[in-house]
Amino acid sequence: MKDKVVIITGASSGIGKACALKFAKEGAIVVLAARSIEKLNDVVEDIQIAKGQALAVQTDVSKEEDCQNLIDTTIKYFNKVDVLVNNAGISMRSMFHDTDFLVIKKLMDINFWGTVYCTKIALPHLVKTQGSVVGVSSIAGFKGLPGRVGYSASKFAMHGFLECLRIENLKNGLHVLLVAPGFVNTNIRNAALVGDGSTQSETPLDESKLMSPNEVADHVYNGVVKKKREVILTSQGKLMVLLNKFFLVLWIRWFLTTLPRKRTLL
Repeated sequence: MKDKVVIITGASSGIGKACALKFAKEGAIVVLAARSIEKLNDVVEDIQIAKGQALAVQTDVSKEEDCQNLIDTTIKYFNKVDVLVNNAGISMRSMFHDTDFLVIKKLMDINFWGTVYCTKIALPHLVKTQGSVVGVSSIAGFKGLPGRVGYSASKFAMHGFLECLRIENLKNGLHVLLVAPGFVNTNIRNAALVGDGSTQSETPLDESKLMSPNEVADHVYNGVVKKKREVILTSQGKLMVLLNKFFLVLWIRWFLTTLPRKRTLL
């Protein structure tokens, strides 16, 4: 990845930040996008201290004009795009009958449309470099989960979009990678929206026992370098996908046994 130009959305924390540090460590030039320019600048400083090269571009991926500016700025400074990591996303914890329409719309705007906007605008540049499009999705994109209706819908949509993109570009060398982490130790559960649009602000999981963002970043990096089609992470995540494909009834029974007895949603 030496001197490759890598755009990473949602790069101010969690998996996105870990990917920024990993790609920069391996010699890539990283362009970091997120809504908080202050947090992005902190990540840029960390990279520069480690003798890496990075640029922060304040971006709300739910806005087409922000995505256009992100790609235009990257081309202005570096004249190419080699990898686009669509990582920006939010989650939710609410049963459908308790969920406001605006919550689902917000998840679709960020998780799905953010991926579509950035990919569409960057596509000519990525085709030119025979680069990579990465979608950081979720196990919830393989199986609809109760209390996650908007999240699962947005990730299913991302999966369909990326599969079509891969098929349409089979002959021009574009690499498309889908990454599906299981539970990862990030703040996504704390920031998850509940039915009225407010944030959950707490998590019922023991975060210390979950996969770290750095581990995910290593898998994303290797998936790009080795041009993999799909990376499914954590033993729990791999089991869920396997059960969904071959043992649907058993999967449903197993999943119900994993739910906490209280009405707290994971």
